[in-house]
Amino acid sequence: MLESFTYQVNVHWQNGRIGKMSSPELEHSFSCATPPEFPEGVPGIWSPEHLFTAAVNSCFMTTFLAVAENYKLKYENFSCKALGRLSREKGKWMMSEIVLKPELIICAEESEDKAVKVLEKSEKACLITNSIHTMVIMEATILVSEICI
Repeated sequence: MLESFTYQVNVHWQNGRIGKMSSPELEHSFSCATPPEFPEGVPGIWSPEHLFTAAVNSCFMTTFLAVAENYKLKYENFSCKALGRLSREKGKWMMSEIVLKPELIICAEESEDKAVKVLEKSEKACLITNSIHTMVIMEATILVSEICI
């Protein structure tokens, strides 16, 4: 049996190029707007381009957490920067590339090979990445900690 899930996100125009994004499933709402690179864009507010990049990055993180648990990878810290590139391709604007830059601090008893495998599996299994046409590139940094809790 195929499973499916639905996630409701609402947007309500406020003024200019700004809207309020919310979901009946979530406690907090926030503003979103046209990015400042476009006419009448608004700086300092989440844009669809930020949200798209954030969707890939947050999915990568949550997938990593599940895969690392599955592989019993001992790590001290995980963080990830993501750079989303908006470019004109074949006459259309699109998010053409996202570079994920995870930094993983593993415990000394873990092998770097195992950590690389977990990161690679996480990137391949990320459901948001698997749902888009955007090229996703991973540039991982793995550090070793002598002091793991």
